[in-house]
Amino acid sequence: MEYENIAVSVGDDFVAEITLNRPAQLNTFTPGLAVELDRALWEVEADDRVRVVLIKGEGKAFCAGIDVSHIEGKSIQELRAWIECMEAPLVSISRMGKPVIAQVQGVAAANGAGLVAAADLAIVGAKARIGLTAINVGLNCIGPVIPVSKSVGRKKALEMLFFGEFVPAEEAARMGLVNRVVPDEELAGEARSWARTLAAKSPVAMRIAKKSFYSAADCDYYKAFEFMNEAFTRLCATEDAKEGVSAFREKRQPLWQGK
Repeated sequence: MEYENIAVSVGDDFVAEITLNRPAQLNTFTPGLAVELDRALWEVEADDRVRVVLIKGEGKAFCAGIDVSHIEGKSIQELRAWIECMEAPLVSISRMGKPVIAQVQGVAAANGAGLVAAADLAIVGAKARIGLTAINVGLNCIGPVIPVSKSVGRKKALEMLFFGEFVPAEEAARMGLVNRVVPDEELAGEARSWARTLAAKSPVAMRIAKKSFYSAADCDYYKAFEFMNEAFTRLCATEDAKEGVSAFREKRQPLWQGK
């Protein structure tokens, strides 16, 4: 598939890279980028060569949010369709079975911050800054704040939403907004290594783990246990589970079948 606003590559290590490719515009979201990103996510989800997805940005910024010039002259119905288009990739990540990692350098603002939070995991450069900044131009980030609040909780999410300030990388890690902070010059290598490590796990176990986690996230406490127990029962009956146990006993590397 040819793209204008992103680039997609698949390595022989089962890792796909999706790169936001509007560096001169700090990789801001446009309808074109949003549609292509969403399409690419579902294409790599369906690709048997891919077990882990890495999202990154070309140039000095990960993503500076949405290109707000697209707001002008739209009706309410058009604005609703436009914003749903912008947020679609954030929703799609949670519905995929494959883990998605955000590799973040420079600025991740507004919808860019939402993309970081929506990713299953995030690794960032030490100089990275993340913020729900739309309040500073008379708008707000009430879409992106949804995945942000799932990561950092209500108080911190509202602080980010109301003040619109950037959070430095180390603070973002302390808040639970990102997983790891590494030196900027090591970011690409560390992110790929992290993705490669995940790709070596059983793909069926990973898929069941992710889908079960998101499905149970908002369940009643006891219902969540019931749901997870059923998911684990299904996992135990898979070929990968049998292979994993056998490989452990035989002290060898497992050969995953993905089923």
